[in-house]
Order: sequence, then C-alpha cells, then structure tokens
Amino acid sequence: MSIPQSGGGPIEHYEQMVQYLADGCKPKDAWRIGTEHEKFGYCKDSHKPLPYAGERSIEAVLSGLRDRHGWSEVREGGHLIGLEKDGANVSLEPGGALELSGAPLETIHQTCDEVNEHLAEVKEIADEIGVGFIGLGAAPEWGHDEMPLMPKGRYKLMDAYMGRVGSMGRVMMRRTCTVQVNLDFSSEADMVQKLRVAIALQPVATALFANSPFFEGQLNGHKSWRSRVWRDLDDARTGMVPFVFDDGFGFERWVEYALDTPMYFVYRDGQYIDALGMSFRDFLKGELPALPGETPTLSDWADHLTTLFPEARIKKFIEMRGADGGPWRRLCALPAFWVGLCYDQAALDAAWDLVKGWDTETREALRVAASVDGLQARVGDICMHDLAREVVAIADAGLKARARPGAGGLVPDETHFLNALKESVESGQVPADELLGRYHGDWNGDLSRIYADYSY
Repeated sequence: MSIPQSGGGPIEHYEQMVQYLADGCKPKDAWRIGTEHEKFGYCKDSHKPLPYAGERSIEAVLSGLRDRHGWSEVREGGHLIGLEKDGANVSLEPGGALELSGAPLETIHQTCDEVNEHLAEVKEIADEIGVGFIGLGAAPEWGHDEMPLMPKGRYKLMDAYMGRVGSMGRVMMRRTCTVQVNLDFSSEADMVQKLRVAIALQPVATALFANSPFFEGQLNGHKSWRSRVWRDLDDARTGMVPFVFDDGFGFERWVEYALDTPMYFVYRDGQYIDALGMSFRDFLKGELPALPGETPTLSDWADHLTTLFPEARIKKFIEMRGADGGPWRRLCALPAFWVGLCYDQAALDAAWDLVKGWDTETREALRVAASVDGLQARVGDICMHDLAREVVAIADAGLKARARPGAGGLVPDETHFLNALKESVESGQVPADELLGRYHGDWNGDLSRIYADYSY
C-alpha cells in the first residue's frame, strides 16, 4: 500500500485537483512500466507468518536487504517500515506481506530483471534466517489473529475503519496479495480509453491470474478468493466504477468521485491524523473536524487518491489492480498483458472494440464469475476462456508491434513474457486449477505441502 505522497503546496482552487491528474500526461516516448508485487513471508519450520520484530521477522529481512544490498531505510515512529533504491521501494503490507514497488522502467525485459534481482536478494536473506516467501492471492491457512498488524500509522487507522464498513476489509489488509502494473497515458482521451479497457478487462486478468482457492486451511469455493474479498470491503471506494463509461468522463469526473469518497487520514509531521469518514470537500472549506481551520495541500490530495481502491484507478498513471499474487513467471506476465493491450494503439482499439458494447451488469457479472470459476466462467453468451484467448492474442500483437528487444538484441520483442498466459489459454488451467489438482492429487489434502512446492 502507498507511502505518503509528495503532491505540492496549498490547494487554492478546484482546477488544481483536476490539473494534478492531467499533469500525468506524457508523450509516448516517456511512457514507463511500474510493476508492484506482494508476497507472504513465513517461518520455514512452523509455516507461521512472520512477526514484525525478532530473529525471524519482517524487520530482519528489511535490515538484511539494507545492510547487504544497498537499500536506504524508511522509518516511521522509530520503526523500519520500508526501503528505497534507484526509484524502487520495498514496503510492508498491513499483515506483513513484503511488497516491491518497482522503478518506472522502459521495457518488460527490465521489469523482469528487476523482479528477478529482488526475489534473489530476498531469498538470500530469508534462507539465512529460516524464512520463506510465497506468492499467492490469499493466505492459505493463517487466521486473522495470526497476522500481526505492521507498525504504520496508516494501517492502524484503516484497520479501525475497515471494521465498520463491509465485512472483508481486515481480511484484505492482512491476508491477500496482488501483482499490479502502473501505466502512463498521453492525454485525457487516452486516459479515458485505457481506463475503460482496464476496468472492463480486469475480470480477464482476475481469471488468468487466479491463485487463491484456499483460505483458513480449507477450500473456499473460489479460484480467486482475493477477488471475492474485494467485493465486500467498502462500496464507497472499490468496485467497477461504472461512471467511467458515462459520456463526458474525464479527469474532472474522477475528482468528483474522489471528493465523494470518505477520507482516512491527513499526514502531518510524520504522523497520521485520524480523519476517518470525514469529507475532503469540508477540508477544502477549512471545515475538516480533524484539522479545523486548515485547508489541504496537493500532497493531501495525492494521499487521498491512494485511498481509492477500484479495480483500476488513476493517479498520475493508471494502476491495474485485478490480479492475484503468484509465481515468478506471472509477475512478468501481468505487465506484459497490460502493456500489450495499452501501449500500442491498434491493440488498444481492438480491446475497446471487444468491450464497448458491455453494460454495467455484464462487467460486474464477469467480475463475480471470474473470481468463482476462473477461465471456466460464463456470463450470458460470453465464455471467459474464449474471451481470454482473444484478449491474450491482442496483447501479443501489441507487444509485437512495440518491438522492444531484450538480451542485447537477441530477443526481438516482449511477447515471450506472455507464455504463461498462452499456456493457460491453451490448457484452460490457471494457477488455482493447478493448486486444486495438487491438493486433490499428490498432496492428498495436506495443504502444508504448498510451502515447499510453491515458494520462491
């Protein structure tokens, strides 16, 4: 989850909030790829989740990365809560999952190198202290009380609020993991087309990356339990944001959505001030109960934008949020999927032609069906398996057209990063199906086998 943002000085008029988003517009040659992925840490001998502090802990992993691999530390309230290096950062999810927020990079070749280097560094430290990391969409066995809340002020406030809205907020915070990619846009019109495609096709990403069929040691009846969790969390800030498809949608409409979303906090002098449920509109008028008489800055606005959690969202870029955390190959496949769809205009147009006739009910039904059935989902006459085959083919064509070489020119483009998805389309099987096959097969119902067989 996001760290405090740097947005700018005082907000003196409404247009500044719109312009903040518009300032994300970049020429195509400046478009970059930012990949984020989360993974669960655990003690190898007990399979229990890592505490924050101690010999085998999140703090020990962060300290090792800092001391051994040249990361700079980030502290809050005296606690080591993150790391920074070369435009990337390592941060903690609320329940202790470790996240790499990658640097903005030009190609997926670079992204995959970054992922590989990070996982190798983490494994080096983890192996020495008897710790493992695993990429899944949901914690397979652990209960709520086993997952310690990390010592970050933002999480303490969110945890309290999540207990009052929806029923799955605290599950999301502690016991789910994702892989995401952040992509750029060139103009408001480009943002609109990309965001519409992103929202409409998140269910396809959910199906292809579904990797959480277990929860609290049991089968949960879903291919993506993580996606199920997000459907009952906080309706004010999650979901498929149907207004994105309304005529006239643009930056200003997103600002209105954000202004209508209740606040979490205001960040001042290293402290998170409780503004739970308060209105940013009141803040603009100097009437925020948490800070009476004070008006917001663009940094406050940037922070508030990070508290919106729809299936895709805009800040100064578009963030794709529909996929489960997973194995190494799919950490590279997720950016390949979305870059292929969004960074070539012919591919983007083809993707839009595919989805532009869907209504709100169809998009939401696809979201639900993807979480339950993965590629076996059906909504009306839409077969998810067929849809995924077509979407992956469009992404493949987009990557071919991008023609970004790697390996010193030996690899002509980025299409091979889609191989894991092409295999799923060919077989009809996604990671959750493989896990279920193992559970009912050679594991003989012993879920503890997942750690040795699927950790990084």
